[in-house]
Amino acid sequence: MNTLSVTIREKVAIIALNRGKSNAMNAELVKELRSLIKNIEQDDQILGAILTGKEGFFTAGLDLIELYDYDENQIKNFWVDFLDLVKTLTLFKKPLVAAISGHSPAGGCVMALCCDYRVMAEGKYIIGLNEVPVGIIVPDSIFHLYAFWLGQAKAYQSLLEGKLFSVEEAKQIGLLDATSDISSLMSHAQKKIQSYLQYDATTWQQSKLNLRKELIEKVSADQTSTLDTMLKQWWAPSTRSILKTIIENLKGGSK
Repeated sequence: MNTLSVTIREKVAIIALNRGKSNAMNAELVKELRSLIKNIEQDDQILGAILTGKEGFFTAGLDLIELYDYDENQIKNFWVDFLDLVKTLTLFKKPLVAAISGHSPAGGCVMALCCDYRVMAEGKYIIGLNEVPVGIIVPDSIFHLYAFWLGQAKAYQSLLEGKLFSVEEAKQIGLLDATSDISSLMSHAQKKIQSYLQYDATTWQQSKLNLRKELIEKVSADQTSTLDTMLKQWWAPSTRSILKTIIENLKGGSK
């Protein structure tokens, strides 16, 4: 794998995003993570998984610099794969914990929302869904995922404002379950997942799927119409202009 590193510890897969400085998500990372999660689902020797990144960044979200240059087929395939990754993570029956090691906006927040538990490193980091200001229409499934944890009203307001939360704000509204010093982030995540693994696996996993029944239906629904609308807006001059400005700022900040 080119974008991920995996270690197995006490029958738990620790999946670290490992793509550049900020772990920006491109087509390759999405495909690799989706494939890995599906393999872990079927591996009886692996009882759960922890998703993490590198210090400073869980993931900065979508790699807009790369995605901007995708042609029509590439960007359509990317969004199909991304939404399928969300579905795969949401349906993952084994314990899944997010050890959020730094900034986690947009796509990073989406991945964390799929998990059963989220602990984030303390510091001046941000997390949330800021797709609207970027010019990206939020898919139905992402809204339902957000609302599952924040409640309908808070998710609605936060999405339409493109609100990004500080670590403490995110904890206060229930977007995070806990915060930790970066030095103890992984031990916190490992302790939590082991607390899940002490229970009978069939009982725990079926209970998880039962509790997520409505959410699973939402992320599994046909999103063709939503995707068509998203793609149309992706190519709109207004969105391309916003993306171009963001990309210029990103490139300027990396010099």
